[in-house]
Amino acid sequence: MMEYDYLIVGAGLFGAVFAERATAAGRRVLVIDKRSHIAGNVYTEPVEGINVHRYGPHIFHTHMDEVWEYVHRFATFNDFVYRPLANYRGEMYSLPFNMHTFRQMWGVTTAEEAAARIAQQRAAAPQEPQNLEEQAISLVGTEIYQKLIKGYTEKQWGRPCTELPPFIIKRLPVRLEYNDNYYNDPHQGIPMGGYTAMVQRMLQGIEVRLGQDYLADRAAWDALVPRVVYTGPIDAFFGYRLGTLEYRSLRFETEVLNQPDFQGRAAVNYTDRDTPWTRIIEHKHFEFGTQQKTVVTREFSKEWQRGDEPYYPVNDARNSALYAQYRELAQREPRHIFGGRLAEYRYYDMDDVIHLALQAAEREFK
Repeated sequence: MMEYDYLIVGAGLFGAVFAERATAAGRRVLVIDKRSHIAGNVYTEPVEGINVHRYGPHIFHTHMDEVWEYVHRFATFNDFVYRPLANYRGEMYSLPFNMHTFRQMWGVTTAEEAAARIAQQRAAAPQEPQNLEEQAISLVGTEIYQKLIKGYTEKQWGRPCTELPPFIIKRLPVRLEYNDNYYNDPHQGIPMGGYTAMVQRMLQGIEVRLGQDYLADRAAWDALVPRVVYTGPIDAFFGYRLGTLEYRSLRFETEVLNQPDFQGRAAVNYTDRDTPWTRIIEHKHFEFGTQQKTVVTREFSKEWQRGDEPYYPVNDARNSALYAQYRELAQREPRHIFGGRLAEYRYYDMDDVIHLALQAAEREFK
C-alpha cells in the first residue's frame, strides 16, 4: 500500500491547483518544493506592511470566466489595472503604445495624426521583417522603436535587436485611442493580502514539505506514490542528457525607503540602454497602500546559468527543437504528469497555468 496517491513536485500555481483538485476528488496528496516557501514565483511576503512580489511583479488578468471564478474561491481581488510608464532619459511616456504615448512623443491629438506619423516612419522597414528591429519598426515606426523598444529589449535579452527573432514582438499592442490599460482581458486585479495567502488557501489541509529536492532522491520519492506531477525544468528531469535549455534570468535589488511614495506608479520601465535596470517596481501601489514607508525593487536582466532561477525561455529554433525532443521523452513516462512553465518550456501567464492545471486534473479525475 503506497502512502499517497499523488506526489506534486513544486508548490507553485500549477502544483497547488492540481493538489487542490486532487484533494477535492478524494485523493491523498503530498506536495514538495525545493524552496523554503510555497507559491513559486508568485510568492509575496510582507515588508513594512506591504506585500512585496519577490520574483517580479505579477498582475492577474484573464479572459477565462472559469479561471476567474476559481481563483475567487481562495482570494478577494482588488480592481488594480496595470498602467506602466516608460522613462527614456527622463522623458516619461505612457504604456502600452496608445494616444497618450503619441501625444507625448509628437504632440498629436487625433488618431488620424498618429496613424499618419507611424505610417511615415514604417517606410523604413522591409516588407518581410527578418529580425526584431525590423518587426518593431514595421509596427510603430523608427522613433518609438529607438526610444521605447530598442534599449529595453536589448537589456532584457542581452543581445542586439538585429539578432533577435521577429516573433518576440509580433503582438506588440498599438492603440489609436486613449486607453493605457496594459491588458485587454475583462478580469484583472491583485489578490488582497498577496499571492502567498491565496496559494496557502489552495493547499489548506494538504501535506507540504519544503526544502525538498525531488531530483536528488527520485527513487525514494517515487516509491511513495503511483503518480507524480512534475513542474520543474524538463531538461533537469532527464539529467540534461540531450543538452541544456536556455533561459534569461533576473536579479533584483529591493530596498525600503523612509517616504510614503517613490514614483507614483507600480511600474516604470527604463528604456534607454545605459540605465542598467529594466524597470523599478513600487509594491505598495498593487494594493493601493497608504503606509508611511515604501518598498521598491530594481529589476536587472541577466544571462542564465545552471543554478540561477530560470524566468524567460529562449524560444529560438535551437531551443524549440531541443524541447521537442525532451517532450518526446516525457511522453514515455507513464507515471508522470509534466505541467507548468518549466516542465513545458513556455512563458505562461498565471491564468494559463491555472487553466492547464484544471484541465490536467479534469482529465485525471473524470
